[in-house]
Amino acid sequence: MLQRHAPPSSDNTDRPRVLAAMDIGTNSIRLEVARVEPDHGLTTLTQQKETVRLGERGITSRHMSAAAIERGVLVITRFAEVARGFGATEIVALATSAVREAENQEEFLDRVRDEADLEVRVISGREEARLIHLGVAGGADLSGRRALFIDIGGGSTELIIGDNHQDFTLDSLKLGSIRMAEKFLRNETGQISDGQFDKMKAYVRGVASHTSRRMVTLGFDTVIGSAGTITNLASVTAKRLGDSLTSLRNYEIPVSAIQDTVTMLRRLPLADRRRVPGLDAERADIILGGAAVLMTLLEDVGAQKLTISDRGLRHGILLDTLMREAGAKATYEQTPIRLRSILQLCRACGFDEEHAWHVQRLSFALFDELRRLNYLRMDYWERELLGYAALAHDIGCFLSHSGHERHAYYLIRHSDLLGFNDTEIAILANVALYHRKSLPRRSHRNMESLPKKDRRVITALAAILRVAEGLDRSHLANIREVSLEVAKRPKRLLLTMRTDSECQLELWGVEQNRDLFEQFFGFPLDLRVVSPGIHRDGIRNAELGETVMVDSG
Repeated sequence: MLQRHAPPSSDNTDRPRVLAAMDIGTNSIRLEVARVEPDHGLTTLTQQKETVRLGERGITSRHMSAAAIERGVLVITRFAEVARGFGATEIVALATSAVREAENQEEFLDRVRDEADLEVRVISGREEARLIHLGVAGGADLSGRRALFIDIGGGSTELIIGDNHQDFTLDSLKLGSIRMAEKFLRNETGQISDGQFDKMKAYVRGVASHTSRRMVTLGFDTVIGSAGTITNLASVTAKRLGDSLTSLRNYEIPVSAIQDTVTMLRRLPLADRRRVPGLDAERADIILGGAAVLMTLLEDVGAQKLTISDRGLRHGILLDTLMREAGAKATYEQTPIRLRSILQLCRACGFDEEHAWHVQRLSFALFDELRRLNYLRMDYWERELLGYAALAHDIGCFLSHSGHERHAYYLIRHSDLLGFNDTEIAILANVALYHRKSLPRRSHRNMESLPKKDRRVITALAAILRVAEGLDRSHLANIREVSLEVAKRPKRLLLTMRTDSECQLELWGVEQNRDLFEQFFGFPLDLRVVSPGIHRDGIRNAELGETVMVDSG
């Protein structure tokens, strides 16, 4: 339903720039309003979606009905009011397939201009593909890999090969969920037979075969899918597989599992299809039209897995607008998406940046030492997550220092972090939660639904982070270097801390937070401080230096 919001204060002093993007599609109209941050990041203020079916009964006739135009103008007018209420200084509204192909598009555009005071630009299929790539790739972590992007709308399907920053080929096909449903499923309320679905796929193959072959020839490493058909099929599939997700972002699904979902949906009459968990009831009558497009494309390009994106054209519109600002393009291209996303959250919460970076360095050092000693069988993925958790572990102080670990959990778990999937966000949030005070337990509500392997990662990373946080208890970066070694009789781990300063607070901090570390790694942790007395060649001078031992018990 449309949501109305009270406008912000009329005081314009130092008001941040607010942008709005409106995607006027064949099936639905979407709005995204975002604030532009000083570091060129975008913070979503509101997102809205209404199903209007601009292309209903009009795709094949190339004529939008009076009822469809009425619905569209009403929603656009209300969305424009919402955007302006949030202080948007620029509303970029783009129309796609239904309006693009309609012979009466000027009637529609004139009414929007008059009633919403908004200029709508009708874009080509290739421009739509370019902006979709910009929006979807802007939320993916491809790390130099190429992806095939598939975006199935109501009237068209866009296919792109690109990486995080560049598109290599763009194509737009007249294949979409509404278009296919009108051609093959009009007034169809029963089950969809194998033969009927095969005819739909044969039609798709006839339209898309040349593009599919070209995509295969160009080559790609992964397939990313976006828009309503794909996210709905993914949602249903996740429910069927028993995956409990907060977000579908970067959720990876075997193509065989999606095929099973499509088969299940085909065997249900429309009335039952509307009640399937995870499926938007308003999409039940057109979902199989889009499914025929998706399954044919995935088969023809030989895809085994599909990664889901919850981003699309509207995000591309915002980024395209933002990139005109000086420095924005360089920021996006030079800083990896995951790091950029974490830093935007941390800076929005006013974190102690020097402390966070130092805790990250100490966490990495401990992680690497444990791997060197063969006490930790984890790799780059876990190390990277540890680094992000170290940066964000104290952001809960933004709300209150008391219980800030719980606030950090909530902020991370429910933030719009780009480049991460739901599993990774859950791990980050839990590592931040357990960086102090309570120890992780399977019985905890936030842990009980997680797989055993993820709980183990959380426990290991939290154990390391607790010690690293203790090593900078004063927030003065007194501990310059750390190293670990195995001591015997009795067997224990010996943590050596090198410092040029007084570090009683750090000693106390580690003593108070080594419990989980000792529990996970199975040995007591002894502490040794190496204070000033470094020989000019960089080797420890035992005669000048001082060594302090602190027993583990």
